[in-house]
Amino acid sequence: MTSLLACLSTGKGSWAHLLEVIRGTEWDNVILVTNEFGKERFNEPNVQLITLDLNLSPDILSDSIVAALHGKNLGMEVAINMSSGTGNEHMALLSAVLKLGLGMRLVFSKNGTVEELKLFNASFD
Repeated sequence: MTSLLACLSTGKGSWAHLLEVIRGTEWDNVILVTNEFGKERFNEPNVQLITLDLNLSPDILSDSIVAALHGKNLGMEVAINMSSGTGNEHMALLSAVLKLGLGMRLVFSKNGTVEELKLFNASFD
């Protein structure tokens, strides 16, 4: 299994899509970067929330995410969903994952199933 990392922030309907991803498969960990609003209103079991000021610049936000994730058992790679949040939040999350030396897969929900956004349509086997 894999850990899921995502932002829980802005975007019409983005929380519903993120819930589909969370519930659509079994995850080792689900860790969401959010603000006080998300912390107060998002109630999903077995989800860890990292509560930060999402208005910080991406570099500072990235360092804060690294500090929050440091020491967590995330394995060698994580799944990332970017359906919720802003560009700055996504840049900070991606930067933090790279700073931690983790591989990443982009995932989304399609027809109730979690799928990976493939880089190539061809098989290289």
